[in-house]
Amino acid sequence: CFLYPLLGARVVVTGASTGIGEQLAYHYARFGAQIVITARREKVLQQVAEKCLSLGAQKALYIAADMSSESEPEKVVDFALEKLGGLDYLVLNHIGPSPFTVWQGDVEHTKWLMQVNFFSYIQMAWRALPSLEQSNGSLVIVSSLLGKTTSPFVAPYSSTKSALNGFFGSLYHELAMKKSNVSVSLCTLGLIDTEAAMDKVRGVVNLPAYPATDAALNIIIIGATRQLELYYPWYTYIIVVTKDWFPSITNYIVQNSYNYIP
Repeated sequence: CFLYPLLGARVVVTGASTGIGEQLAYHYARFGAQIVITARREKVLQQVAEKCLSLGAQKALYIAADMSSESEPEKVVDFALEKLGGLDYLVLNHIGPSPFTVWQGDVEHTKWLMQVNFFSYIQMAWRALPSLEQSNGSLVIVSSLLGKTTSPFVAPYSSTKSALNGFFGSLYHELAMKKSNVSVSLCTLGLIDTEAAMDKVRGVVNLPAYPATDAALNIIIIGATRQLELYYPWYTYIIVVTKDWFPSITNYIVQNSYNYIP
């Protein structure tokens, strides 16, 4: 089975205190991985780590970190390298909170969100690359449909996800051309039933939400099989493919997927 290599694999999962990140940690635990999890809330991380051990993780360590800091993202990678002796998977999943509303010109928030959702990702990736090169490792980047196609009420968030796709899509080519041992997997997710997402869109968005645990398992499979792209759920691929063929139809569908009265 392609998931056997996860037994004993050394994994970092970010944004692991809740939502998709928490489910990623539990799945890796069931496969017997050695896990380092990170998020801001230390007490919650401790509880997740304890559950990971009960599910079968060989190791489950945690480190609290603020991804809006310029120094803490790299400290997470250093901690994992020290405690695990190397790295096989770097799974970058964290996001900062952002309002689900019409943009009101808050440039400072957008800059802050760019540090959390984008710059910290490339800091951690750069720090981890030498170890991933040694281990034939994988970079797994959790992105969003909103980084592939535009949508209202999420301008700052969408811009950070577009940046992720552009940067790591380019890095994929560079690593491939260098004959690097490191694979890159970009995950395009639609609406997932995390508590944070549901709190924002309930009563506003006319779209079905898909389970975080299933999304997490698909993310793990795409990393373990070293594939470049994941589209989850299925409709995300349809939207990405058709938006350039039928832009006016796509825009109509997007704008009518929301219960919005100006």
